[in-house]
Amino acid sequence: MSNYSIKHFEEYFQVYRKSIRDPELFWEEIAEEHFVWRKRWNSVLKWDFKKPEIKWFGGAQLNITENCIDRHLRTKGDKTAIIFEPNNPNEEALHISYKELHDRVTRMSNVLKDKGVKKGDRVCIYLPMIPELAVALLACARIGAIHSVVFAGFSSTALSSRINDSECKVIITSDGSYRGSKTIDLKGIVDDALEKCPCVETALVVKRINSEITMKKGRDLWLQPLLDQAIPHCEPEIMEAEDPLFILYTSGSTGKPKGMVHSTAGYMIYSAYTFKNIFNYKDPDVYWCTADIGWITGHSYIVYGPLANGATTLMFEGVPSYPDFGRFWEIVEKHKVNQLYTAPTAIRALAKENISFIENHDLSSLKVLGSVGEPINEEAWHWYNDNVGKKKSPIVDTWWQTETGGIMISPIPYCTPTKPTYATLPFPGIQPALMDEHGVEIKGNQVDGRLCIKFPWPSIARTIWGDHQRYKETYFTAYKDMYFTGDGALRDEVGYYRITGRVDDVIIVSGHNLGTAPIEDSINEHPAVAESAIVGFPHDVKGNALYGFVTLKETGESRVHENLRKEINQIITEHIGPIAKLDKIQFVTGLPKTRSGKIMRRILRKIAGNDINNLGDTSTLLNPEVVDDIIKGAL
Repeated sequence: MSNYSIKHFEEYFQVYRKSIRDPELFWEEIAEEHFVWRKRWNSVLKWDFKKPEIKWFGGAQLNITENCIDRHLRTKGDKTAIIFEPNNPNEEALHISYKELHDRVTRMSNVLKDKGVKKGDRVCIYLPMIPELAVALLACARIGAIHSVVFAGFSSTALSSRINDSECKVIITSDGSYRGSKTIDLKGIVDDALEKCPCVETALVVKRINSEITMKKGRDLWLQPLLDQAIPHCEPEIMEAEDPLFILYTSGSTGKPKGMVHSTAGYMIYSAYTFKNIFNYKDPDVYWCTADIGWITGHSYIVYGPLANGATTLMFEGVPSYPDFGRFWEIVEKHKVNQLYTAPTAIRALAKENISFIENHDLSSLKVLGSVGEPINEEAWHWYNDNVGKKKSPIVDTWWQTETGGIMISPIPYCTPTKPTYATLPFPGIQPALMDEHGVEIKGNQVDGRLCIKFPWPSIARTIWGDHQRYKETYFTAYKDMYFTGDGALRDEVGYYRITGRVDDVIIVSGHNLGTAPIEDSINEHPAVAESAIVGFPHDVKGNALYGFVTLKETGESRVHENLRKEINQIITEHIGPIAKLDKIQFVTGLPKTRSGKIMRRILRKIAGNDINNLGDTSTLLNPEVVDDIIKGAL
């Protein structure tokens, strides 16, 4: 029995039991059979969650780019590694073969080396979704530099704080980017940021939108001429298994972003193994993850996971609404996409549009649909299943985090029976536990608690860059000898997991613990509602009361709103009980969201509690302008 490709439900249980009974042997077999090593490990795992310290494949040596590129050259050199689909549908898509990718990555590696970048140095990458972004990651990995990708929608303030935190030596950016019908002046944002970044010696600039920009003498260089001069050969740097591969910043509850550090070997194995199984990838499938490489989803499931499997991975520069809301479906048809991995935010946005956008395109190539970023609500799940998958493509509702490096709980398509809103079962090697507020594990089924993980997996983040104490306090102090995810979950009668949202999104009303996700799911079932977010606000009698921010599919006059408020509370009463009814319902034009589509409830809590002088930095939001609108209409 090969553990590497799980084909049916019974086999999942066999593989899972083996992974829990003897985790070291389990991961050792996968590491040995499916990857290229320069030197074998002398111990599979050493760990201590008290310190915390986690080391996988100690003593092993490798380079991740040999596993993602070089080893495929002999058998798959002419196969497409990356399809680049530009923002403008009239611009031709680009097919980059494994041979061409090797050429591009080795040239970029030599440019970086020529600029003094060496093993252990940090390189910031602030690029749109163009091929140079994937190439830059791989070039850093090839020479042993640590890449820190910052999503190219963050403000100059957010960018400079991340550059300074990890003391990046070089930044790779572009003159600008296309986003639907707009262009964004990325170089201007970088120039602002670098005024406060003394550590940056060189800025390498990709020409993408051909705009007029200022180039600072002695610091800024156009990238293409340097690539043209570079030689397409670069020996990969030999890395230790535990050497850092990248830093990726995730927003912390305290405001200061956390630079999560991921290692080389463990991350490679876990991202590759999860990709193979959760997307049921088989040659010559075309796989498309719609995320941006600026997020962990893009790192693991656009670049490293797919390429380590010799897959064809699609990168899309644009947005789902440009030139119209049929864009996703046009791309699926054009490239005969087999696996589509996207976010509930995108699904809900597309579900609001006319169904003809879908009906005009042939989606018969789709075999697996994925959902990522937040728990998917039932209405969106059914819409995705019925209209996109035509009830024949299983939906993998994946739960994981920047910190976990790879998917932790998910169905395996064509194996695990799916259940709307449930991430279902843990992936092999993952040992979840539900804990109560006293730190005691809750056994059995039909229970809910705080989601922890009992045992390390290969791609767990190893530390927070420059702040191991914060890493310990954030993830390993709430529950003894456990990794605390910060999420709540419930386990149903068969052992399936449903993520109920961040634990700080549990509101205690009159002594009852109310998770926001089930209430929002109920509200979203109302035919007039597009999206909702629930927060608590102080209440004299109940301690906390519930405040709902609701966006509608169509805006109506206030008389209609009053009826809607009654109807929404009626639905909540029916689904959850009168205890969960909302004291206040504010209809808003939009909800404040992070670039990855998560609703910023922290900001909504402040508005609901009338604490509007202390909102923190809103510049990194996808839509900062809605915050003012919400404040103006606050009840």
